[in-house]
Amino acid sequence: MQTGHKKQTRQLLTRRAILASTAAVAVGSFLAPAAFATPEDADQAIRELFGDRPINEGRVTVTLPPIAENGNSVPVGVTVTSPMSEDDYVKQIVILSPRNPIATIARFQLGPHAGRADISTRVRMAGTQTLRVVAEMSDGTLWSGTGSTYVTLAACIIG
Repeated sequence: MQTGHKKQTRQLLTRRAILASTAAVAVGSFLAPAAFATPEDADQAIRELFGDRPINEGRVTVTLPPIAENGNSVPVGVTVTSPMSEDDYVKQIVILSPRNPIATIARFQLGPHAGRADISTRVRMAGTQTLRVVAEMSDGTLWSGTGSTYVTLAACIIG
């Protein structure tokens, strides 16, 4: 009879372990969205970087794959229309995400000797989203563009 009791206790512990792990996953899935930045966080990051200067749409082209199978490494290309001369060049390019844990995901400093305002990188993305890119020109004007991708397996989840 003792052997049956031990067997029943092991089954109970296994059931308890399964219930506990299921509960932990459920709680984690409810808490995970709180770890994402929001569109307001991205707007706040822009204000911190550029103040209240107006942002014009255009001159910035953002290239993303239409579907990214894995959010751990999504290729991003950014091109800004600029002569890149001593008097007219791109000072910086900032890539922002409304869903990643930190809204500012990349910042590039450029100068007139860069030759072209054309960058490419890979970023982690916490799911399907639209990235916003802001370019600051040497005359202080700001230009923006956006790019969207559908991410089938998200990254950037804080647990």
